[in-house]
Amino acid sequence: MMQKVFGYIRVSSKDQNIDRQMEEMLALGIEERDIFIDKESGKDFNRPNYQALKRFLRKGDILYIKSIDRFGRNSREIKREWEEITQEIGADIRVIDMPLLDTTKHKDTLGSFVSDLVLQVLAFVAERERENIKQRQREGIAIAKAKGKHLGRPAITLDSLTPDQRRLLEDNYGRWQRKEITAVQFMKVLGLKKGTFYKLMKEYGQSKEFDANAI
Repeated sequence: MMQKVFGYIRVSSKDQNIDRQMEEMLALGIEERDIFIDKESGKDFNRPNYQALKRFLRKGDILYIKSIDRFGRNSREIKREWEEITQEIGADIRVIDMPLLDTTKHKDTLGSFVSDLVLQVLAFVAERERENIKQRQREGIAIAKAKGKHLGRPAITLDSLTPDQRRLLEDNYGRWQRKEITAVQFMKVLGLKKGTFYKLMKEYGQSKEFDANAI
């Protein structure tokens, strides 16, 4: 059976850029159809395209990855997946950023020992970096809360409504009060969720009462 060459690319989220990894894979002559991409956390290997890749791998194939942290960020699982691919499936792995991690070359006892040692060290570093990232995130959230900053999406207020939403609110508020349209229909017209809708309706009703009393 003819040897095939595959590439695997991973970034942690959908808004991260894969261009650098993709360019390196294409420069190695890997067909774009044979490059599998996941935009998922590296905490485990339950990633759809990684699992699809493993189903395609056969004995003698070569898998390229940019770096160990792009492969994963859990040291125990990295080692387990590495062994499954290289020993059970019988494919080879080449890590672009770490030439020592090239199972097509270092097959003697000393070479295998060095590669295994390097793999374990890099896997440990990748896992520690993931833990450090999570710790920095927790610290950032704690600091923001201590400063009283609002986390997540800003709350929707009457003042933050778009001109179209404001016009639709003014045009349909009376109809809703007279039960000509339901609350669900009104929410849909305004594009609001239930909690936000009732909060704004209360504020809007109070503002109309204030305006009427001010006349």
